Amino acid sequence: PLSVSRAELIKAAKASDLALEFEGLAQENGKDMASIARRSATDWTLKVTAKSGHSSGIFNESVGYGAAYELARIVDGFRREAREVNATFNVGYMASGVSASANATDTGAVASGKTNIIPAEAIARGDLRTLSNAQTESIRAKMRAVVAQPLAGAEASIAFEDGYPAMAPSEASRKLLVTLNEVNRDLGLEAMPELDPLKRGAGDIGFVGDIVPGLIGFGAAGEGAHAPGETMELKSLDRQTKRAALFMSRMAKP
Repeated sequence: PLSVSRAELIKAAKASDLALEFEGLAQENGKDMASIARRSATDWTLKVTAKSGHSSGIFNESVGYGAAYELARIVDGFRREAREVNATFNVGYMASGVSASANATDTGAVASGKTNIIPAEAIARGDLRTLSNAQTESIRAKMRAVVAQPLAGAEASIAFEDGYPAMAPSEASRKLLVTLNEVNRDLGLEAMPELDPLKRGAGDIGFVGDIVPGLIGFGAAGEGAHAPGETMELKSLDRQTKRAALFMSRMAKP
């Protein structure tokens, strides 16, 4: 569990002044970029149950609208009412029918039904990515509010599964970037602009982002991350090693 596997990381952060993440170096148009923030990554599961019956009775107040229309209402309600700047929530898969449930590997859903039967069950799974942990709670509250207004004959619930917290941008982290760019100058390297955090996924530094400031991306440059054929630019290790060594040396001085 993340609470166990990241416990030592959090413990170390509480005894530290800053955090450096040695994940891949971000580049744009061949230019090295610095990262001071990462978005979160959490999952959500939406489940709907509704009155079933013959399709000719749908929209009748005594029967209601069925699980499929309620699922569609909620998902579209998220799009209309829960969006915020720098945040995204994706629907990975959704299904509805007389019965509907996630498959054993959580890579999709299994549903069954007939065209003339009102769906009794529906399910949708997706993720939520935010720029701060406060924003995570804000959007979760908005999503819960949408769920809490069911169509006639339906009931719905949403559950959130904690994953990677966000590391919000901060002035303390920007000050670290100022020092890193002083290092770049002394090494004869170009200054590194701040990367848009929407262009970077979640990472372990998010678990300590509310404890210490930090910088992200001291690893090697490369292309095709998380895909077959991913490459590493070996020459980038030379400048990255020099950057890290000189930066840590300077930050270690009183």
